[in-house]
Amino acid sequence: MTVFDEHRRLLFAIAYRILGSAGDAEDAVQETWLRWSAADRGEVADPKAYLARMVTHQAMDQLRSARRRRETYIGPWLPEPVVTAGDDLTDDVSLAMLVVLETLSPLERAVFVLKEIFDFPYAEIAAAVDRAEPAVRQAAHRAREHVRSRRPRFPADRRHQRDATERFLAAASGGDINGLLELLAPDVTLWTDGGGKVRHARRPVVGAERVAAWMAGVSRVPYEGVAPADMRADLVDLNGSPGLVFTGAGRVISTLSFDFDDQGRILGIYNIANPDKLHAVARPASHGVCLKPPPRI
Repeated sequence: MTVFDEHRRLLFAIAYRILGSAGDAEDAVQETWLRWSAADRGEVADPKAYLARMVTHQAMDQLRSARRRRETYIGPWLPEPVVTAGDDLTDDVSLAMLVVLETLSPLERAVFVLKEIFDFPYAEIAAAVDRAEPAVRQAAHRAREHVRSRRPRFPADRRHQRDATERFLAAASGGDINGLLELLAPDVTLWTDGGGKVRHARRPVVGAERVAAWMAGVSRVPYEGVAPADMRADLVDLNGSPGLVFTGAGRVISTLSFDFDDQGRILGIYNIANPDKLHAVARPASHGVCLKPPPRI
């Protein structure tokens, strides 16, 4: 295994958390490999830090460009889901967390990812983002407080999440509004991302009754030419927690990911149907991405 291959998983994990897109993260890793191949590696004392610096530079540049494009995006913009390995139960790569990270500046996002998730030293982060160490510490503090205020952490109970996801699927596919109401928090929000390419709600749907009615209603009608009877729903690991992948007519149609409150009720539902964002999910299960941060030493 080459030095680059040894760190490829880490590089993708960093880039994905900064960009929120598997395709863009792969592009960042590929560009990093090209620059690594052309570099004078005899001068590199710490390949891991060097490669992390390179991929962070690339991801931040891509993020600035992507944000300008997202200003004209039709409807809510959601991160691109990925199928994760079964032991990757982690909140820091959940759709809910990635949505919060979208509200940070590129600098704050990169610093938060490198420090809070991967525990890089401040000196290495400063080199990666081209800032003085005191400025990096300030950015880390701002990002940390911002994320804490918008993303309180609740204990992850994988068994409960899986059970709630299965019950949600049964209630939604059966048009059981009462069953859905039992699972939903009163202030639940549903975001649907179709990018203007498929049918979707262009504004968030808020409130248990409205969300339950929406989910029960869409389960009864064809979607993009596929009848409900011809759709298949699979319970898979999406972004570190149980989610649903809907397929039909030989393609992935959409995904559903869930966020839970401190009482175990569904607080957020993320429905991604933009076909441009489903490529990573459409790959065979054997290509599940491992996004779990390496253990801290």
